[in-house]
Amino acid sequence: MKRLLITGFDPFGSNDINPSWEAVKALPDLIDDYILHKLSIPTAFDRAARLIMECTEEFSPDTILSIGLAAGRNAVTPERIAVNIRDAAIPDNDGNQPVGERIIADGPAAYFSTIPVEAIAEAILAMGIPATVSNSAGTFVCNDVLYTLLHYYAKTRTRIGFIHVPYLPEQGEPSLPLRSTIDALIAAIKCL
Repeated sequence: MKRLLITGFDPFGSNDINPSWEAVKALPDLIDDYILHKLSIPTAFDRAARLIMECTEEFSPDTILSIGLAAGRNAVTPERIAVNIRDAAIPDNDGNQPVGERIIADGPAAYFSTIPVEAIAEAILAMGIPATVSNSAGTFVCNDVLYTLLHYYAKTRTRIGFIHVPYLPEQGEPSLPLRSTIDALIAAIKCL
């Protein structure tokens, strides 16, 4: 069996819930060849990625897949690229609001995800759930997590990916029902 560390974020900004964690915690513990270890992470620069890396010391995952909320998107979007920038429109949950800061001072401008983003989007679409590959993980904590993990694991066999999900219907539009988001994540994991 392979090991998957899958994370979702806590609520942030004006949101009372975060669909990323709601979907992750509802996933089964086994999907195909993967044993899942689910982890809720804070919407906080530095702290979120650090918590993931601490967890990997115990769990030793083959793949790390983080899930985050992208308000305003109407599809499930696996992220292709992480960029070396922190530029927050709102404060994170620790009150940090960096503007134009590099994540890793001497790091490259960007990294590509090491999961099959195109195959994931196609598998989700085949289920009738809206999905597309995204070329921008933004510049908030989601991108911070993806870039930091890709940098840290760049010379290892651990695969790293990130998927953004829309709001739940009770949060506003555009949205996806929780069941659809869960099914999309199961389809994504089957592609890993």
